Amino acid sequence: MTEAEAEREPVKAAPDLAALEQEGEIAADYVEGLLDIADIDGDIDMDVEGDRAVVSVVDIKGGDLVGPNGEVLEAIQELTRLAVHRQTGERSRLMLDIGGYRDRRRSELSELGTKIAADVKRDGEPKSLQPMTPFERKIVHDAVAAAGLRSESEGEEPRRFVVVLPA
Repeated sequence: MTEAEAEREPVKAAPDLAALEQEGEIAADYVEGLLDIADIDGDIDMDVEGDRAVVSVVDIKGGDLVGPNGEVLEAIQELTRLAVHRQTGERSRLMLDIGGYRDRRRSELSELGTKIAADVKRDGEPKSLQPMTPFERKIVHDAVAAAGLRSESEGEEPRRFVVVLPA
């Protein structure tokens, strides 16, 4: 890349902590409103991890807000992102967790990625996994990379899946 090309290259700004905290507050207020409407008790924690706001509903009592395979959680997350977008005018990468589901799922998928990578190393054959959300695929890709192999996502949403490839 020439010096002139480098100057024209867009500079990726560091995440604005104040903006991410505002995003978290808007999201927390929105989720709290949903919990009130559904008459479900739960405490809300807010944090910033890397370049995204994270809102977690903890100590939740009553109601299944995760749903089968996290489908309800994903829907609530998308609604919450839309609420943030409506107030800020900016696209949100907010992560919502309910009852520690995402932490448990992250651990399960990391173990799965490591196990599948070991199987592919041993057998020398590519292996396809079940369809997953982008969040889930990212965790598997990271675990496979940590094991020293490559992986790719194939298919179309919502049936997109990971394929682990031999070295």
